[in-house]
Amino acid sequence: MVGLSPLAAVPAPPAHYREPIFVGSLRPASRFNLAPLAGYTNYPFRRSLREIGGLGLATTDLVNARAICEGSRKTFELLTTGPDDRPLCVQIFGSDVKEMTDAAQYLEGTGIPSIDINMGCPVRKVVRTGGGSAMMCDTTGATVDLVRKVVQAVKVPVTVKMRLGWDANSHTAPYFAREFEQVGVAAITIHGRTREQGFNGGVDHSGIRRVVEAVERIPIFGNGDVRSIADAARMIADTGCQGIAIGRGAFANPWFFAQLARWIETGDPGTRGSYIERLDFLELHVRRLCEWRGEKHGCVSFRKIATWYTRALRAPKHVQQTLVKLDNLGQLEGVLASLRDAGPPPGWSEWDTQQAEVAVPAGPISHW
Repeated sequence: MVGLSPLAAVPAPPAHYREPIFVGSLRPASRFNLAPLAGYTNYPFRRSLREIGGLGLATTDLVNARAICEGSRKTFELLTTGPDDRPLCVQIFGSDVKEMTDAAQYLEGTGIPSIDINMGCPVRKVVRTGGGSAMMCDTTGATVDLVRKVVQAVKVPVTVKMRLGWDANSHTAPYFAREFEQVGVAAITIHGRTREQGFNGGVDHSGIRRVVEAVERIPIFGNGDVRSIADAARMIADTGCQGIAIGRGAFANPWFFAQLARWIETGDPGTRGSYIERLDFLELHVRRLCEWRGEKHGCVSFRKIATWYTRALRAPKHVQQTLVKLDNLGQLEGVLASLRDAGPPPGWSEWDTQQAEVAVPAGPISHW
């Protein structure tokens, strides 16, 4: 493609974004973190993202503290990691102090570099246990006391991810941010919606700014609907956040972190991955899922994210239908061979302005 990048009009990042950032004793490589997405941000995806570059701190899927204490096989599968997956944060949820502190201590003992407490998950199966967003309803001191005890139970940094509050009438995040800083939390990630909103409506940048202004020292990472360099620039300018946590945007564009790193260093993010590089990344991702869970279960795991890839590639409908029913690596090789032979479809672009939409839960939040 010839000519100026369509991102030339995006404002330059703040100068301090080129300075190191610390999360307690950790020094991530950038100010752009991978936010947890249940069922998606597993070890195969995290290590593949890290190889592209630009990623700071990565967080696992959220895991139940009780399940860690009980030695659940499925939970320990979610905790799979390796030396090429650092710095890493394991996100735990729960409302029982002993379970949360025991889980944190167990994770520290296995060499996990940091612990994140989930106070943002809106789904019913988490909230009904008193975890996730439900923790934001208690300003009597119990939630703060739980977080304090987790911080005191381990030597590794403890962070918190939360929403603005339960609903529009209870934006408790600034209160909790102030209190958590006082009890030793190392950083906070704030999603700019309430639990009631789910993923509906726009992200409230002013609400995130109030959280940023509520603390004195610890970094606040903004989160929500950052899928492009322009979105990142707006999040930083509007909120004053010290970094950004990115979830769905990383699946729509695995090169996003590398682009953000180039934008910070040079002001020009350049292009995302080429068409062939995207096909190569898709193949790498599936093969690593199969290494992790075996060929059958690895292919099944890929099915639920296959549509994200096919949208980004603008692949034909029959390709999407094959991948969402993927059974084995032989099928995958056939699909990829045909796509490589055909090349990118008319109008496909490597520029960041052409983004694939990533689906989020819809409908009444109580039904999630």
